[in-house]
Amino acid sequence: MYNLSNEIKKISEKNPNEPEFLNAVKEVLDSVAPVLEDSKYEKESIIERITEPDRQIAFRVSWIDDSGKIRVNRGYRVQFNNALGPYKGGLRFHPSVNMSIIKFLAFEQIFKNALTGLPLGGGKGGSDFDPKGKSDAEIMRFCQSFMTELSKYIGADKDVPAGDIGVGEREIGYMFGQYKRLRDTYEGALTGKSVVYGGSLIRKQATGYGLVYFTQNVLNHHGDDISGKKVCVSGAGNVAIHAAEKAQQLGCKVLTLSDSKGWIYDSEGIDLKVVKDIKEVMRKDLSLYKESRPNAEYHSGKFKWTIPCEVALPCATQNEVDAESVQNLINNGCKIICEGANMPLTAEALKIVLNADILYAPGKASNAGGVAVSGLEMSQNSMRLKWSSEEVDEKLKGIMKGIFDNISEAAAEYGEPNNYLMGANICGFKRVAEAIMKQGAV
Repeated sequence: MYNLSNEIKKISEKNPNEPEFLNAVKEVLDSVAPVLEDSKYEKESIIERITEPDRQIAFRVSWIDDSGKIRVNRGYRVQFNNALGPYKGGLRFHPSVNMSIIKFLAFEQIFKNALTGLPLGGGKGGSDFDPKGKSDAEIMRFCQSFMTELSKYIGADKDVPAGDIGVGEREIGYMFGQYKRLRDTYEGALTGKSVVYGGSLIRKQATGYGLVYFTQNVLNHHGDDISGKKVCVSGAGNVAIHAAEKAQQLGCKVLTLSDSKGWIYDSEGIDLKVVKDIKEVMRKDLSLYKESRPNAEYHSGKFKWTIPCEVALPCATQNEVDAESVQNLINNGCKIICEGANMPLTAEALKIVLNADILYAPGKASNAGGVAVSGLEMSQNSMRLKWSSEEVDEKLKGIMKGIFDNISEAAAEYGEPNNYLMGANICGFKRVAEAIMKQGAV
C-alpha cells in the first residue's frame, strides 16, 4: 500500500516552485486514499504515472503590435494523460499563466474529462499574453503566431484544445484559420468554434448551463429545488454570464457578478442584457452597470461574498474564494457552493467548507459541461453532423446528471455520502487508473 506522505514529498521535490500543481495533486491523493489501499495501484506505479505529464511544451511567441514593435510572449501546452482519448483542454491567455498553473489545470482536466464518460484525455495550454486593451488585429497576429508553433503538436485524434480565460470564439477562429492554413486540412482540431464553420450549438453556454444543471441535481438529491433561490455569482466572463442566465431561466434571483476591477450587487436581480453589452460588446468593466441600473451598487476591489444568498457559484478564477469569504457565506446561511471556475477555493477555504454544514461540489464535476459539449462538438465534426440546440442541451443535462449520480454513489460507497469532492476524485481516478493498467507499461 502507498505511503501517501512519502509520495507527496517525492512529487514536491520533483516539481519545486509549482504550488498550484502540487496543491491539485495533494487534493486528489488525499481524496482517493481509501482506493489506494488496494495494492494493485502501487504494483502498477499508478501515482507516479498519473502525476507525471506525458509531455510539457513551452515555446516563444513573437508577434507585431499595431505600432510595428515586435512583442514576445511565452506559450505552453501540457499534454498530461491520454489513457482515455485524445488530450482535451482549453487554452488560457492571461498574464498570470505559467507552467505551474497550466500543469495544475491539465492535471485537473484528466479527472474532469473522465467524469463525463466521454473518450477524452487531459491537457491544457495557454500564454502569458493579455488580450485586454489589444486591437482585433493585434489579437489576430498573436493567435496566428501562437498557432504556428502549437500546430506541430495537436490534431483531431491527438490533442484538441478549446477556449478558456481570454480565449473565446474570436481567438479560436483566428487560431483555426492559421491551423487550416499550415496543415492544409479541415478537421476538428479545435473546439469552441463558431457554428458557422463546425462549432456546436450551446458550446458557448455549456459550462455555465451545466454548472446550474449540476447544482439543481445536488439540491434535488437533498429534497430541495433551485427555483426561487437567491444566487451570488462571481466573474463576468462566459461561464459566469451563462450560469446567471440559466439560473434566471430556472426561477432564481441572481444578485452579483464581479470582474478584475470590482463587483456589482443588484437587489432586483442582475440585468444580463446590460452586462452582456458591457462585457461582450464594449469590453469594459462592470463599473458602467450603474449607468443603466442606478439602484444597483458597484464596489471596487475584490468580491468577498458578503451578500446573503442560498447558492454560491464562483466562476472567476482559481483561489478567488479565501477563508474569510467562505466564512461570510456560511454565516449568511448559504446552502451550497458549486464551482464554475477551476479550484476557486483556496486550500484554507476548502478545509473550512469540508468541515461545515454546507453542500459543496468541486469544479472537476460541476463545471464539466464545457468539456462535455466540446466532446459533442468533436463527435459532430467527425460525423459531419450538426445537432440542434435542443439535442445538445438534452445531452448536456444527461451528462451532468450522470456525473452527479456517479460521484454521489462513489461518495456513499466509501462512507461519506455528502463528500462530493471525494466522490469526484475517486470516480475520475479509478476510470483513468483502470485504463492505464489495461494498456500496459506505457
